[in-house]
Amino acid sequence: MTDPVKVDVWSDVACPWCYIGKRRFEAGAAASGVPVEVEYHSFELSPDTPVDFEGSATEFLSGHKGIPLEQARAMTDQVTAIAAEVGLDYRYDDIRHTKTLLAHELLHFAKAQGKQLETAEALFRAYFVDGGHVGRVDDLVAIAKSVGLDGPAARAALEDHRHAEDVQADLAQAVAYGIRGVPFFVVDGRYGVSGAQASEVFAGALRQVADEREAVR
Repeated sequence: MTDPVKVDVWSDVACPWCYIGKRRFEAGAAASGVPVEVEYHSFELSPDTPVDFEGSATEFLSGHKGIPLEQARAMTDQVTAIAAEVGLDYRYDDIRHTKTLLAHELLHFAKAQGKQLETAEALFRAYFVDGGHVGRVDDLVAIAKSVGLDGPAARAALEDHRHAEDVQADLAQAVAYGIRGVPFFVVDGRYGVSGAQASEVFAGALRQVADEREAVR
C-alpha cells in the first residue's frame, strides 16, 4: 500500500490525555508500518476559561470538576506518571492555564503553511512541559517562529482571526460525530478511536484499514 491512511485527530492543547494519546498513536503508527497522514482538528474542553486564569492548573481542575484540591492533585499526579511512561515530563506546577481558542487558530494557520504537526507538538510542549502561555498572541507568535513559521504572518492571522471559521467548523464536525471528549481519532474517515488508547490499538486499526484496502484491489 502506497497511499497513506488519513487520520483526523480532534484534540485540545490543554488536554493532558491528548499529548499522551499523540505519543501512543505515533508509536502505534510506527509499529504498524502503515504510512499515515495526520490532521489535527479543534476541540475546546473548557471554552469558558479566561485567557489569564488566576491560579494553578490543579486549582482550575478542582473548581471545574467541583472536587477537593487534594483529589485534583491526585489526578494530576496520576496523569503525570502516565505521561512519563511515554517520555513526557509534565510539570503541572508550571502550567499557565488559559483559553485555547487562539492556539487552535494558530494550528489552522500552520496547516495552511504545511507546519501543523510541528506546531501541535510545540504547543503541547509549551503548555505541559515548558510553562509557556498558549493563549496570547505574542506567545503564540513566538511558538510559530520556533517551528519555522513566519512571525508577522502568524501575528496577522491571529489578530484578524483569519481562521476562526475553520475552528468553528471543526467544533461543529465534532458535534456531528458525537465527540464528547478528546483525544478522538477518525481513521480513514470510517473508524473512530476514542481516548489515549494503547499503541497496539492504533497499530491494529491502521493495519485493519491497510488490509481492507488490499482486499479490494
